[in-house]
Parts: sequence; C-alpha cells; structure tokens
Amino acid sequence: IKAVHPDAILLFRVGDFYETFGDDAIEASSILGITLTKRANGAASSVELAGFPHHAVDTYLPKLVRAGKRVAICEQLEDPKTVKGLVKRGVIELVTPGVTLSENLIENKENIYLASVYFGKEKTGVAFLDITTGEFFVAEGDDKYVEKLISSLAPKEIVYQRGEEERFANAFGRKHYTYRLEQWVFSYQVNLDKLCTQFGTPSLRGFGVDGMVEGITAAGAILYYLEFTEHKQIAHISSISRLDQNDYVWIDKFTIRNLELFNSAGGDKYSFAKVIDRTLTPMGGRLLRRWIAMPILDIERITRRQDIVAAFVADRDLAYATGEQLRAINDLERIVSRVASMRVTPRELVQLGRSLSAIEILKAALESTDCAVMHSLAEKIDTLTTLRERLAHDIYPDPLNNQIQKGGVIADGVNAELDDLRRVAMHGKDVLKAIQQRESEATGIPSLKISYNNVFGYYIEVRNTHKDRVPENWIRKQTLTAAERYITEELKEYESKILGAEERMLALEQQIYNELLAYISLHLKQLQSNAKIIATIDTLLGFATLACERNYSRPTLDQGTKIELKAARHPVIETLMGIGEEYIPNDLMLDSDSEQIIIITGPNMSGKSALLRQTALIVLMAQMGSFVP
Repeated sequence: IKAVHPDAILLFRVGDFYETFGDDAIEASSILGITLTKRANGAASSVELAGFPHHAVDTYLPKLVRAGKRVAICEQLEDPKTVKGLVKRGVIELVTPGVTLSENLIENKENIYLASVYFGKEKTGVAFLDITTGEFFVAEGDDKYVEKLISSLAPKEIVYQRGEEERFANAFGRKHYTYRLEQWVFSYQVNLDKLCTQFGTPSLRGFGVDGMVEGITAAGAILYYLEFTEHKQIAHISSISRLDQNDYVWIDKFTIRNLELFNSAGGDKYSFAKVIDRTLTPMGGRLLRRWIAMPILDIERITRRQDIVAAFVADRDLAYATGEQLRAINDLERIVSRVASMRVTPRELVQLGRSLSAIEILKAALESTDCAVMHSLAEKIDTLTTLRERLAHDIYPDPLNNQIQKGGVIADGVNAELDDLRRVAMHGKDVLKAIQQRESEATGIPSLKISYNNVFGYYIEVRNTHKDRVPENWIRKQTLTAAERYITEELKEYESKILGAEERMLALEQQIYNELLAYISLHLKQLQSNAKIIATIDTLLGFATLACERNYSRPTLDQGTKIELKAARHPVIETLMGIGEEYIPNDLMLDSDSEQIIIITGPNMSGKSALLRQTALIVLMAQMGSFVP
C-alpha cells in the first residue's frame, strides 16, 4: 500500500488503533506529539511505530494535513467476525489540503478549492472544484489571467502536468501547495467523456463550456484526481460554470493584499471581508467572499442585486423575518456533499429537515410582499415538502447516537420488525434485572450483580466475601482479585435472545438509513439550487443590514468614465474609530475628459493612503451590488 502512495503518510488501521510505520512514524510523532516506539519485525532488526486510537482521528488528521502532508487512510475492508485469518485492508481515502471532507479541516465561511492547471499550446486551462459543496468552475486564457483567478479564488491545492515545473513556478510562484500528475491524465477527449458521464449529459453545450478545449482538459483532470484519492461518491458534482474574463473585475494578488480584502496586518477580524460580513449562513459567507474576489461588470445584474437590498432596507419587518429563518438554515451545500459521499450523520439529517421547514416559511414570507424581485426569488425555491416529511417521520428528532452504527436513530413506527425487536431488547433487560433480584434473594448474596463483556457475554459477579454461598450449578468463568464471575444456563439463553435482537436491530437501522440516503440523493440538485438562492438572499440581506447600520447610500452605475463620490468614507477604518471619534468624509471627482489626475499631499498618517483605498473599496462594493459609504 505504501508503494502505491509513497508521498503520503499511511494511517494503517490495526484493531482500535491507527498505526504509522518507519519514516511515517518518525514524521507523525514529531507533528502530532505522540510517542515513537520500536518493534522487532522478523528479519529486519526493528521498525519505528507511532499510533493513536481510531476514534481520535478527527483530532490528529487535521494536524497532519495542516502541516502540508497527504494522508492515506487504510481501513479493514471486511468484518473481522466473518473472516478467518488476516482481514483484507485497503486505502479508503487519500486526504490532501485540497481534497477533504473532514469537518475539522473545513472553515464554515470559506471554500476549499482544488485547482487544476493545463498548459495548452495556445491557452492555459484552469478548473476549480470545492468537493465539500460541489461548486465547479472552468476558465481559459493566458497565464496572467489564470494567475488572477488563482489569486482571487485562493485554492488550497493545485494539480498540473509533470514536466511543467519551471513554467508553473514562473507563472504562479512557488508558494502554492501543488501535486504533479502524469501527462496522459490531461487528454482532452478522455476528460470530455469523463465530464459528460459525471453530469449525465451527451455533451457540455448546456453548461456553455463546449469548445473550451484547455478548460475541459483541466476540469477532467480534477475528476481523475478525485478517483486517485479514493473520492468516488461524488453525485453532488452535477454541473460546471464558466468564468468569463469579460464578466468580472479582475483583481491581482497585490491589490488583494494592499486593500486587505481577506487578511489584514491587524489580524483577520480587521480585513474588509470580516468587517462587511453580516451573513447568517455558511453558504452566504462563502458567496460574499466570492463576490469580493470577483465583482461583476453587468450593470443589469448589479441593479437587480441593489433592488433586493433596497427592498430589505425599506421593509425592516421583512428583513427581520428573513433573518429569523436564515438563522435556522444549516449548511445545505455541505450536508448535500456528505449525503452523496454516504458520510452524513443522523444529526445532520435532523438539521436538514429543520432547514427545509425554515425554507418553507422563508418562501412564504418573500411571497407575502409587494416586491416583484422578492417574488422572483421565492419562485425559484423548492420547498421539498415530501422530503421534509419523510425526514421528520424516519429519524428521531434527537437521535440517541450520532453514528448510525450504534443505533437509536430510526424513529418508532417506521418498521414493524424494528419495533418488535426493540420490545424484546427492552423486555430482555427487565428479565435480567428480575434474575439478579431472584438469585440475590435465593443465595443471600446482597452485592451480586449481572454484567456484560465482549469475551463471555452476560455473567454474575460475586465478591470473594460471599463466594462460599455460590450454588454448585453455576459455572465459574473468571477469577479477579476481589471477586469471581460465573455463568448459568438460564443466563446464556436470555443472552442469545437479547444479543440476537440487538444485532438484528442495528442491521435494520443501517438498512433503513441507507434507503433514506438513497431517497435524499434523488433531490440533490433541488437542494443545491435552494442553497444557491439562500446564499444570495443571505448576502443581499447582509448588505441591507450593513447599509442600515452604517448609513450607506445606493450608488448609481453607468458605462461612463466618471467617478463622483460625495462625502465618501473608508468602510473599514470608520468601524474602528473610538467612541466620540468620527471619520472625516471626502468628496472625489475623476473623469477621463476633464480631471484625469489628482495629486494628494499631506504629512505622514494624514490619510493619503486611506483616501486611495477607500475609493477602490467603494468602487468594489458598488460592483458587488452593495450600498456604499
């Protein structure tokens, strides 16, 4: 297994532990701060070992990935109970910085993009995929344009062709986390077929990307990489969008840094993105960051966004009602991806049901207004009533366990056999209590107790002070320092009944759960569509909240070359002013015909840079559809 993944740290499942060996163990013990041991290994003198309990994987895995390591997780592929000898094992997932579904590695309001770059003869193709949400973008152009896209979307990992290391470094620098794939992975025809198969379409014409040879070549390589990293359950990746050079204002990495759009010298909480973020859902937070990175040029689209912001500013009751429902909506995009990959937990399904209830109320609230723009948004929402009802019917509102393997998840009344088995199991426990009471009275041993372990099932434990009272027909199974353990024929009889019922119950719950996931999978596209609309509503409501808090104005945009700002303020600096301090506003007028250049003078710390930056940020906000200071 290590030979197939030589560049990854191999977490090898042994019983209840994940073990690492040799060089992997030396690296893992250093990164994770776990003990490094050695074990004699046949002909070899010894091998280094470092391991941790399998249930702690969510604590340790993120540390390895954040340290820039690829991690291959190797699991038992068979049930040890049904196999004699060695249990078959294999890699079930290769976790990399750009390909992960682990909750502990995902920031709620940030995308985790994996990018693929293909250097073609005429153009460079690039694709971006967030496997945790299913968002998939493709573009092509010269290296400079691709570099701007990479700066804007900030992928966590980039794959590209082996042999193009120098060109990649010259075009995009050496600071990215990268992985090189063989040249044959970048075959246009193979990758076109891969994409069509993934989306279930005969061609890519419906997505508006057909003819993008370099872009399609890059996008298909991403699907190959998902297969290679054992991420094969990807039904939620159901469409692809093109990023056109002429649709957006492209911001280079220096401007992103200088305007402190996402990071600030004073810490993340003072960045532009943090200061203007009033979103209430993770989907809205991620969309806001994308709008900041890629402001649009189409005045019609900008005006539509402004109309919705204006409607929320004018109708504060509607804004409040919308906010109440948005707070109740969970991260639909990421729940959908976890359904597709069969990793969704029972509590996430409960959250999905509650989110659908909130979406239904939200749709009704938007329809109740006189605003045509709100109606057009409401029309696109699918309430998925039957799915919501089935989730409410099939799952306990507060499941006993958050792992289906442990049971206590499927509600009563869903399956008659499951209900019967639950009665047997419950009744069986009562019988055991009765046996304990009866034997205690019959033998005169007050401290006698019935317990269970995996080695010999149910047993009676008697402290040494009373062992002379034990009846002859009890069979001694174990001697402890202070007590002895026995079994009886009657106890074994009840054990087989109870354990048989519990085993069958777990199998039934798993089966019903899988059927429920298959049913939800039929609605992935509608759920993703809802998530996009919710994200848009959330982001625009956030703009309205900000406009009311900070007294922003609706800007007028046209195709001309004049920029005219009256009493303009810096959106970040004005929020950091102390009590009693006020930001001094500035007017500004630039026009290519009459006033192309302004010279700004003044001492250090007098606000020259602030005026430059506030002008850029106000223009950026206007292009996003937000009101401005």
